[in-house]
Amino acid sequence: MKVLSGIGSLPLETATSGSAVTIGKFDGVHAGHRAVIDRLKDIAGTQGLTAVVVTFDRHPLALLAPEKCPPFLISAEQKLRLLAETGVDCTLVLEFTRDLASLPPEVFVETVLVNGLHARHVLVGRDFRFGAHGAGDVALLTELGARFGFAVDLIEDVKPDRVRRVSSTWIRELLASGDVRAAGELLGHTPTVRGEVVHGAARGRELGFPTANLSAESEGLIPADGVYAGWLTDGADRYPAAISVGNNPTFDGVAQKQVEAYVLDRELDLYGHVVEVSFVDRIRGMVAFTGIDPLILQMRADVDQIRTLLAGSTRH
Repeated sequence: MKVLSGIGSLPLETATSGSAVTIGKFDGVHAGHRAVIDRLKDIAGTQGLTAVVVTFDRHPLALLAPEKCPPFLISAEQKLRLLAETGVDCTLVLEFTRDLASLPPEVFVETVLVNGLHARHVLVGRDFRFGAHGAGDVALLTELGARFGFAVDLIEDVKPDRVRRVSSTWIRELLASGDVRAAGELLGHTPTVRGEVVHGAARGRELGFPTANLSAESEGLIPADGVYAGWLTDGADRYPAAISVGNNPTFDGVAQKQVEAYVLDRELDLYGHVVEVSFVDRIRGMVAFTGIDPLILQMRADVDQIRTLLAGSTRH
């Protein structure tokens, strides 16, 4: 997949072949996004077009109304990796600036879709809005498509329960409650955070469960406090792991929302490595134990449960 930044870096092949385009924030690259991208690839393949995803370097609200901006499910780098896995030809990342936000809908379409990408098909959902103040909607996009020579394809919402559509908002709610399994079903991939392994208080090592502690600057939305079954990935190597999220209330003075991963049955030197920690299922909530011995007994039970659970898990 080619990654392009700004209109000036657009590939020359779209000028001759034209493109099939979809536009959005793509936070999480979830099942709803993937349904749009699958249709995009089908159209592009059938008509010999370049399949292009247009997205932004940040959530628009991060600029326009930071106090209303939701937490990101994934970082910009994670988003690009997930989009690459879908098999699209190209992702165009637009810097969301005030100049871009102020473009009238007609100017946005002519600049990005027509002159920039030579769009022949544009795929959007029913709630798609574009242009300054979100003034453009699907009806206007269809009207502009007739004027400029591109078709607008409306993609229906994905509703796994036939009631609520898959959305980043729903996935955030699930992660906030610790239901990473359900969040993973909506995402189509395991919820994952990525960060550098840093030195912690070494309490896990003292208890016989040495952990890889992620930096506070990790990428990705961390789920609710608790103990999880999951995976730690270091480069090409993936290991089963027991993951703790929270402040470990048995001990005093622990910073909030730490992510610590204990790789099952082996000790690795991961300090300074950038790793991914993926959450498959929640085992229990965070508990303050009355002492070290009850904590160790519970940790052993957690590890046994996680080992069994992960033995039957194939989701990445």
